[in-house]
Amino acid sequence: MILTFMFVILFVLLILGAPVAVALGLASLFFISQSGMPDVVVLHNMVNGINSFPLIAVPFFILAGHLMNTSGITNKIFAFARATVGWMHGGLGHVNVGASVVFAGMSGAAVADAGGLGNIEIKAMRDAGYDTDFSVGITAASSTIGPIIPPSLPLVVYGVIANASIGQLFAAGLVPGFVMAASLMAMVAVFSRIRGYPRDERFLIGHFLRSFGHAILPLFTPIIIVGGILTGAFTPTEAAIAAVVYALALGVFVYRTLNLRRILRVSMDTVETTASIMMIVAASAIFGWILTANQVAQKFAGTLLAFTDSPAAILLIIMAVVLVVGCFMETIAAITILTPVLLPVAISIGIDPVHFGIILILNLMIGLLTPPVGLVLYVLSKVADVPFERCVIATAPFLVPLLAVLLLLTFVPALSMWLPTAIYR
Repeated sequence: MILTFMFVILFVLLILGAPVAVALGLASLFFISQSGMPDVVVLHNMVNGINSFPLIAVPFFILAGHLMNTSGITNKIFAFARATVGWMHGGLGHVNVGASVVFAGMSGAAVADAGGLGNIEIKAMRDAGYDTDFSVGITAASSTIGPIIPPSLPLVVYGVIANASIGQLFAAGLVPGFVMAASLMAMVAVFSRIRGYPRDERFLIGHFLRSFGHAILPLFTPIIIVGGILTGAFTPTEAAIAAVVYALALGVFVYRTLNLRRILRVSMDTVETTASIMMIVAASAIFGWILTANQVAQKFAGTLLAFTDSPAAILLIIMAVVLVVGCFMETIAAITILTPVLLPVAISIGIDPVHFGIILILNLMIGLLTPPVGLVLYVLSKVADVPFERCVIATAPFLVPLLAVLLLLTFVPALSMWLPTAIYR
């Protein structure tokens, strides 16, 4: 009964608009106090929840992404993508996806992609005569690639909570990220044929080489991060620090677009973002401890197995639950709440924790494109200066390829598992 009241308090607070960390903390404190345990249990578990070396990567990946945005590197990435795939029908739509793939290897966050590249991409597409709805829709959909291709903030948080290898999670995200990009480019090709969108420009080897020369130093960022982790030269945390050092070197010494004032502003933004994430992780630690101690995951698994013994059906139910939660909750918060409950169920039907992490994150990324939360849509609503409701309608068609990829990755584990298996096992 106390456990039921804890969930009621949590959901009521979330509906009333309380910060996720506050809702989790107060609900957990209620359970602890009603169970007769000392209140110090809350602080003890919260401190233990964030006392994790891999979590140090979070502020550094956030800082690296902010530095890349502030130093003007996004313009060079967009120009390189334009020279590479702009010759195709609907060229700027393909450029939009291609730029997101490259930027994914730097920021690891969908909102950073939408806010950083989105302004450049939407303006360029509007100037070239593309419909605003199409421009906003493909920009929103392509931003979800960021947290799948490493580095990825959601995968770091999931790895800590699930006690899974972050290196394996990063390796597992590479192929799915490119599959997502291919599906979105296929959708762009369909729209381009129907609406007659033109090629952006002819492919000229000289122009390609010049744009590559301008972008080559930023392009080394994902090579440093991903290559360092996969070869064992860096841990994910060390790779994040290396990315920050490299971004600072580019912004201060090469492009000279970063000064002390900009660095301080970016640092303060990083502190604010990191603090909010760490508060959620800390509050979810005590919440997860309560769920584990009361065997909530085992009871949930028992309920599902009583309903059906088909692993495919159970996996579909789990994915449906995650999809619904993702529509109402921010990604990091959803990961911290859902992982302790759903991961044991997934493991019980033979799902590898690394594979589950990829499909969980992709599912939650789709939630970023759906109301009522839809953080990416809110960002693009401001960037494109269009109503939020219009952004929702514009993005809806691009949910089709993303959902198709989600189903493909769910039932074809080899797509996400073959690379980490080849590297680590």
